[in-house]
Amino acid sequence: MSMYQVKPIYEGGIKIDLPTCMYTLPNVHQLQAASSCSSEHAPQNGAADPEVRALEARQDEIMRKLFELKAVVDGLAKTVATPDADLDLTVSSCLGSPSPTAACTFSGTADLDVLLGKDMGALRDIVINANPARPPLTLLVLHGLLCQRYRVLSAVHVHSSVASVPPQLLSCLGPRHADGYARNLFQLGFTLIWKDVPKLQMKFSVRNMCPIEGEANVARFLFRLLSPGPSDAAPATLVDSLVDTAFFQLAEGGAKEQAAALRALNAALGRHVWLAGSELSLADVACYCCAVQSGAAASAPANVQRWIKACENLGYFSRAKLQ
Repeated sequence: MSMYQVKPIYEGGIKIDLPTCMYTLPNVHQLQAASSCSSEHAPQNGAADPEVRALEARQDEIMRKLFELKAVVDGLAKTVATPDADLDLTVSSCLGSPSPTAACTFSGTADLDVLLGKDMGALRDIVINANPARPPLTLLVLHGLLCQRYRVLSAVHVHSSVASVPPQLLSCLGPRHADGYARNLFQLGFTLIWKDVPKLQMKFSVRNMCPIEGEANVARFLFRLLSPGPSDAAPATLVDSLVDTAFFQLAEGGAKEQAAALRALNAALGRHVWLAGSELSLADVACYCCAVQSGAAASAPANVQRWIKACENLGYFSRAKLQ
């Protein structure tokens, strides 16, 4: 019915025509549509109103800044506000970026979102407390591999419980980054804190997990961020056995235990290019670092010497030599 359509009524026998609009309410939606269509500011050819576009752009910018702020707050919570990561001196900070030309390839490359879940706007921080009296060489090598696979924001700190730290330990994660950085540009945060602790500790999510203790256990965690490892039980058990050999015999054992471990490695390397087969694994990283740190590599048999040179030809193993 039209807004101005008339409707006859009868009063006292006399016919009276009154506009319908006098006793019916107009359709508000139709009025708005008509008004919008007749407005001189109406969008043409389906284009959005410039004011609406400006409002949307402003909202997107606000959301981006909120995500950045969330990342900064999460990073502070994970590295400063926790009892096991109290810092009193920031020594160096650096960033790593993936290097496709020098990256080490693994048959099953890990995906952070699959392993750790998606976390919009927040950097995934790895915080490690280590004693400078025994630097975690395995973790330094794995850090180099992580930098080739992910965008890593790295930092080294010194805790007040440590009187002094050699210069090579202050730069063990790479050169200091001179420019400013935004945490949201990175996938992983890797913070190494030189602290007087009896055993190496690592926290990944300080609110949801207990610390992981021991260099071997932390190395297993970090390597899974690079590769899920063998899916079959037998190869996976072999890698675990070799990692235990590295830390319990090569690193902590006496001369006889070290010699026995080197003989076992020599036999394995007579059958394969790498310790656990045809592909580099955590066993190679752990055994190399422990052999170098303990001095056992100096008296290694022929196959082990050849394998040591093959490891050193991969640039990231150089981080295990801090002298």
